[in-house]
Amino acid sequence: MSTLTERAETADGYRARRTLPLRVELARQLKRRRTLVMEAVLALLPFVLVAAFAIGGEPGGRNGQVTLMDTATASGANFAAVNLFVSAGFLLVIPVALFCGDTVASEASWSSLRYLLAAPVPRTRLLLSKLTVALGLSLAAMVLLPVVALAVGTAAYGWGPLEVPTGGELSTGTATQRLLIVVAYIFVSQLVTAGLAFWLSTRTDAPLGAVGGAVGLTIAGNVLDAVTALGDWRDFLPAHWQFAWADAVQPDLEWSGMIQGAAVSTAYALVLFALAFRGFRRKDIVS
Repeated sequence: MSTLTERAETADGYRARRTLPLRVELARQLKRRRTLVMEAVLALLPFVLVAAFAIGGEPGGRNGQVTLMDTATASGANFAAVNLFVSAGFLLVIPVALFCGDTVASEASWSSLRYLLAAPVPRTRLLLSKLTVALGLSLAAMVLLPVVALAVGTAAYGWGPLEVPTGGELSTGTATQRLLIVVAYIFVSQLVTAGLAFWLSTRTDAPLGAVGGAVGLTIAGNVLDAVTALGDWRDFLPAHWQFAWADAVQPDLEWSGMIQGAAVSTAYALVLFALAFRGFRRKDIVS
């Protein structure tokens, strides 16, 4: 296969950058059943929460303490923020691990990976296309949830300012900007999960192994962060900063926690992406 690939790469008119265009890879991934199911699950969550509040009654503070959850029915903006709060720790991890962990391993499990490389699609080009589309779908999933939640919450509870649990409120315009910051930070904080899933996807022919491994290691990070005996060592865990975005829904926007969290997650992700590209370029593709 290497001889055929070398001949094709020297053929007249061959351009490596034109192989496996992003639009082709995106169309392939959008048609996948797992993509449609994941979108449906995220779009359904706001309706489930509205039904839960309708059945169980409006949330209220306990022991005089008011949390973000307790303000869920105050406005559509509050409802969108609560949807992000309840899903950021685990639910939003799933699409990232799924889209990034399934992308290469699934091709190997279908025995179609070697045919893509024989087309020939350069290995670096193949990984770049798949990683770009996987991250794009992950970001789209994170945008879909608050957009649907904002629409559902506004219909159920009205359009209004975002009430801050600690007191005060954010105007609708400011609240929208802050929610955009929250979504952007959650996406960056999940890059470490994306890196884990993508690296595992290049190491195995089992998609579930790559996806499950990334989710499992993310959960392990959350468990380690709960061990207070680790002290300052927890600052090096991406899980330690996963809810730093809460500083964006305060009257005074605070960036320090989000900057530290983004730096930790990005650093881990870059190392994992580099390992994925390095290992895949040297891997003997037999499936």
